[in-house]
Amino acid sequence: MPDTVRVRGEAAEVARAEAQAVLSMLSDERRRVRLADVVAAVDEGMVEGNDAAALGELLELGLQTGRLRAVYGPEGEQAVLGLFRRLPQGQELSQSTKDLTEALDALTGRTLERVSVHSVGPGEYGVSISAEGFELVLRLGRSGARISSIGA
Repeated sequence: MPDTVRVRGEAAEVARAEAQAVLSMLSDERRRVRLADVVAAVDEGMVEGNDAAALGELLELGLQTGRLRAVYGPEGEQAVLGLFRRLPQGQELSQSTKDLTEALDALTGRTLERVSVHSVGPGEYGVSISAEGFELVLRLGRSGARISSIGA
């Protein structure tokens, strides 16, 4: 299955430990069951579907807050980062970055006329880049970089 992600080695150890740490703090039974399923899938060495999505959310939070690095060290953080990039959220983030790079390539060789940044909301920013009659508008935030519009 294309949505199945293998989890092994140090990434599996850190993912399991992090999921168990969060599981131990949860009181909502529905969330406890969901996270227990994630732990079981990690123990089996494969995550898919809802388990992959839940694991991605958990790891993304740990990466963003710096908790994974603080608790499991740089090696644990790097192992989990490699796993995160293979999960749906990580793949989506990688694709949005690739799309952004391709859009920025349109500016190659053009003279920049204006760059502006404005706040859209908490943790979200808009960036407008104008170059020789070409304008690129980007959204940057916690969920990655996205192209809002491209125009001439």
